Amino acid sequence: MSDQARVLDIDTVQAFRLVADLGGFTRAAEVLDTSQATISLKLKRLETRLGHRLLERTPRHVSLTAQGERFLPAARNLLDAHERALSGVQAVAPSRLTLGISDHVAGPELPLLLARLNAYDPSLVVEVRIASSRDVVARYAHGELDAVIARRGDDNADGEILFREPFRWFASPSFQYRSGEPLRLAALAAPCGIRALAIDALDEAGLPWREAFVGGGVLALGAAVSAGLAVAALAQRVAPAGAVDVGERFGLPSLAAQDIVLMARPGRRDVREVVKVLAAAFRSAAGR
Repeated sequence: MSDQARVLDIDTVQAFRLVADLGGFTRAAEVLDTSQATISLKLKRLETRLGHRLLERTPRHVSLTAQGERFLPAARNLLDAHERALSGVQAVAPSRLTLGISDHVAGPELPLLLARLNAYDPSLVVEVRIASSRDVVARYAHGELDAVIARRGDDNADGEILFREPFRWFASPSFQYRSGEPLRLAALAAPCGIRALAIDALDEAGLPWREAFVGGGVLALGAAVSAGLAVAALAQRVAPAGAVDVGERFGLPSLAAQDIVLMARPGRRDVREVVKVLAAAFRSAAGR
């Protein structure tokens, strides 16, 4: 093979890195604003250049081959060197992303989300604030945050829909409840959209309830549920380990699914690029 034939195309290497980091062609295509077919073509071209198969492809899963695992660090180094070369021509300050995430949305996939952002840009400084949807949306509106992942409700959270999330009634398997008695409810302090969602559903169904626990965050709600103190309205992703959906067993009303949206500022080019990765990574990490 001639030296010219072995020259690697930066865009093709970037496509490989995104497929590896985001777990598939769909998310990589979202970030690069292209089609899965184009990503597939790029990867086949790269494999041909290297003379090795880098990916194992099935209809539902993409994984790295042994050669792909060995090539990934080199691919990252090449892309980093490329960025450093560009920075040498035009000085570029390290990117910084201030991200707000709703407490009811931030789940166990947050470490994976941060890892994928770091893999995309190791120089990126990420500042994460977790609070209620109302709070993070208000901070975004005041210019304090570059991007927000929140529940779309009555908080003027209007952005790109990442996915639609069902909410259920969760309790410890040992929790006892008899029909007709007030339901012991755990919720975040008011104002909280999911608290209002749960209370409105119970009131509309004519089911009595009483406040048994008020948490300052979803982690505290999970602790109350695990301790058997009360029932809480939660997404499956953030429900504590061992908690069970008791809605049908207790005859509780169904809860409306909620749109999870991403809001981001359109002005900064560096933020736009990172936000594309953020959206794809969050969908991937949440299994959507």
